[in-house]
Amino acid sequence: MYYWLLKTEGECYSIDDLKRDAKTAWTGIRNYQARNYMRDGMHIGDLALFYHSGANAGIYGIAKIVSKSYPDLTQFDKKDDHFDPKATKTKPIWQCVDIAFVKKFKQPLLLSQIKFDSALEGMVVRARGSRLSVQPVLENHFTYIKNLAK
Repeated sequence: MYYWLLKTEGECYSIDDLKRDAKTAWTGIRNYQARNYMRDGMHIGDLALFYHSGANAGIYGIAKIVSKSYPDLTQFDKKDDHFDPKATKTKPIWQCVDIAFVKKFKQPLLLSQIKFDSALEGMVVRARGSRLSVQPVLENHFTYIKNLAK
């Protein structure tokens, strides 16, 4: 099993939205490294920390990867903000996975807490300028955060 951190704007799609929907396609990722993580690294059953960026940036809950990667349909939709004119149905560029709700934390673990907790040293999200929307997370970091959020 692998562990991930998935970033979203909380006002765009929040942990509460995922809880309501139970499952969603993680679409709109337009970074090659993030795409490669979804395409080559994610497996059904992997767990992900659900992170809201923005004013109250932090980890708000846990999601589970529930599908293999597949072409992100938003790349073909001219009306979608994530349309990519270079992508074709025979040669898609962007991938997505389906994620399912697992748990919402009673209190989010804010980025300010993450940055100053020495037990979380080395997390990608702590790095200055870290904007990657899909990031790998070490098992010990995932377990530590999950235990903090009990």
